[in-house]
Parts: sequence; C-alpha cells; structure tokens
Amino acid sequence: MTPLLLQAPDQMTRAELLADDPWWLILLKTVVVLLIGPLLTIFLIVWERKAIGRMQNRPGPNRVGPGGYFQSLADAIKLPFKEQIIPDGADRKVYFLAPVLSAVPALIALAAIPFGPRVSIFGEQTVLQLVDLPVGVLLILACSSVGVYGIVLAGWSSGSPYPLLGGLRSAAQVISYEIAMGLSIVGVVLYSQSMATGAIVDAQARGWYFYLLLPSFVIYLISMVGETNRAPFDLPEAESELVGGFHTEYSSMKFAMFFLAEYVNMVIVSAFATTLFLGGWMFPFVGLDSPLNQGWLPLIWFTVKLFALLFGFIWLRGTLPRFRYDQFMQLGWKVLVPANLVWIVIIASIRAIRNNGGLSTGQILIGGAIVVVVAVAIALLVPEKKQTGDGSVPVTGGGFPLPPLDLRVPEVPERGAGKRRRRVAGRTSEPAQVGAGKEGSDGTV
Repeated sequence: MTPLLLQAPDQMTRAELLADDPWWLILLKTVVVLLIGPLLTIFLIVWERKAIGRMQNRPGPNRVGPGGYFQSLADAIKLPFKEQIIPDGADRKVYFLAPVLSAVPALIALAAIPFGPRVSIFGEQTVLQLVDLPVGVLLILACSSVGVYGIVLAGWSSGSPYPLLGGLRSAAQVISYEIAMGLSIVGVVLYSQSMATGAIVDAQARGWYFYLLLPSFVIYLISMVGETNRAPFDLPEAESELVGGFHTEYSSMKFAMFFLAEYVNMVIVSAFATTLFLGGWMFPFVGLDSPLNQGWLPLIWFTVKLFALLFGFIWLRGTLPRFRYDQFMQLGWKVLVPANLVWIVIIASIRAIRNNGGLSTGQILIGGAIVVVVAVAIALLVPEKKQTGDGSVPVTGGGFPLPPLDLRVPEVPERGAGKRRRRVAGRTSEPAQVGAGKEGSDGTV
C-alpha cells in the first residue's frame, strides 16, 4: 500500500488528497474546469449587454429566447458558419495559430484555482481543485500572460496596418501592466509565505488580504483590467481609431476564439483576485471550522465573489471612456510600478520589525502614519518647478515614444498566398489582345 493510503483522509493535506484522486475523478475535474470558461462566457455576453443597456437607458437583447437569454447561443451557432476570409498578405501559419494561442492557455489556468474545501464526490474524499502546485501563483500568472502573445501574433500575421498597430499596443500593454500585476502579488506571497493557491486561502483565515494589503489589491484590480484588454484599457482593439484592432482581419470561428479568450481571461483574473485577496471560498467573519465553510457551501461564496468582480468589468465598460496611449503608459510606468515598489519595501520593513523589533501592529501603524505625514509636508514645501519655454506641446507627445508627424512608413512586402498568386500569374499571363470582339461588334455580352 502507498503511504497516502495508510493515512486517514482527515489527516491528509490538500496536496496529498489531490495526489490520491482516482483517474475517473481527475477526468471529471478536468472536464468541469474546461467547461467553466465557455459556459461563463455564454452567460457573461448576455449579462454584459443587458447590464450596459440598463446603465445607458436602452434595451439590451430581448428577442432571442425568454428575455433574450438565448442570444449567446444564437451567436455561438452563427459564428462557425460565417464565411472565413483570409487576407492575401497574411502569414497563414501564424494567422491560424494566433487564436489558438490566445484561447488554450486561458482554459488551462483555472486548474490551479481552489474553488472549495474538502468534499466527498461519489464517496471519494477530495478538494475542489484540479492541481495544487507549490508555484500555483506563477502558473496562473503565466497562463494569463501567454494569451496576450496571441494578440501580438494576430496583429503581425494579418499583413494589415490596423492589426499591426493593435499588436504593438498589446506588446506595450504586456510590458507595462504585467510588471504591475506581478509586483502586486509579492505582498501576498510575503504575508502568506507560500506561492501555493490553497495555502494562500488558508492563510487568510486570520484576515483577508484585500484590507490588510489594500494598495496591492487596488493595483491588482487596475492591472487585471489592462491585462484583459477591457475598457478603458482596450487599446489593442480600439474601434474608434483602429477599426477593430488586432482582430480586424479575422472572421468566423477564429474571431469567436478571440472573443472566448477575452471572457475566459476575465474569469481567470477575477478568480485569481478572489483567491489572493478576498479569502477564496471562505465566508467572511467566521473560522474555517464553521459550518458555513464546510462541504459544498463555500463554492457558493466563491461564485458570489467571482461575479462581483466580473460585474466590475461590465461597470467600467459602461461608464469610462478609453484612455489615450500616453495616459495609458503614464499610469503603468509612473504610477502603478513605483507605488508597488514602495509598498513592497513597506511590507518587508513591517514584517522585519514585527519579527525582530517586538513592536505591536498599532505602534507600527502610528510610526508609518508619522512618516507619511512628514513626506507629504516635505512634498508641499518644495517649490514647483518653473515652466520654461512658451508652454507649447511638442507634436511628438510629452516624452513618450510616439511617432513623428512626418514619418514615412515603408511599403509592406508581399508575402503568403498573395505573393505566390502574383508570381504564378506573372508566368502564365499573356499579352492583352486589342480587337473587335463580340462585345465591340454588336454591343451585346
């Protein structure tokens, strides 16, 4: 017998219970995890259209099915049967790979999310999680990041200017907001002393991190909106200036895969925020031994928190206008990243003082407040820098990497099917014949 079988189920850790799952239970969990994203996408599309319709005082979908709730099913049936259009200048291999690269990692990331505590499924003791890795935080962060490279490749492989600009914006978005999101998780790792998602949830039994680590929580919320290309950070697909951005040249099922990837990524970052900052599946203000945190009830609490964060995405889209590119970059590099670095230093200092100095939490907070007041007073006393020059704004932007107005863009070289077709046509073409044919003789065709 294996060492796991020699232990009682109540004495086994979370990882040991998952390692002891039979093959049929692993297969069942895998199917459920893969279906969570597409099913929630079907619901979120209708919910978003109805909620924004109510916010903007207009009707949402109300024709297909009872109350219009079958609209997503109608769209899912329509998209695979639409005509597939592939540009002549597209790099076909990368063009086909880009939607897959966006959708598949998004479906995998939910495997490391703990949806609930220990339960019994058909008499088998297990936990509501597929895998519990020691670096589960890095797995989810990596899966949510890889999908953005599908957007970059989609913009490049389409062979069109507007998708290319959308892909470049997406690359800037990855660099700017992925750093801020990763730094916001450092505080959680320092407090929980673990990178396993299950251990992070258990560590929040003494207090949820959304108020203990409020700056990290706020920065993560802002970064997850930029990570998923949602308004007001939907620069890679800005229809007002880029037609449709990176997916302008996509149609049919490939466009549907980009749509699926966007909504599944919304679910992933919201579930990740619930796990890191909102206590995961735990009910507020009660301990782990409470009946509210036993059995299948915690799955309900996790779902409520998840949908509250998803509604935040919808609320932002219905209320805020899109950022400009320079505003977007300034927020990421000049606000979120420096604030995160300062906050990490504060967290590390507090942890060191508490471990070695013997100071209470109240004394640390009072000392921190004094330091903040002194810093604000010094900032107010420093005189403002005098403006030099005539105050005009340079045409290339305020120090950001924007192209000059007189930039000449070189012609895009032919590639893919268009290049081959023109090469074949050049070999088989014949000189045009000028003469009175049937059309020229009698005027009929």
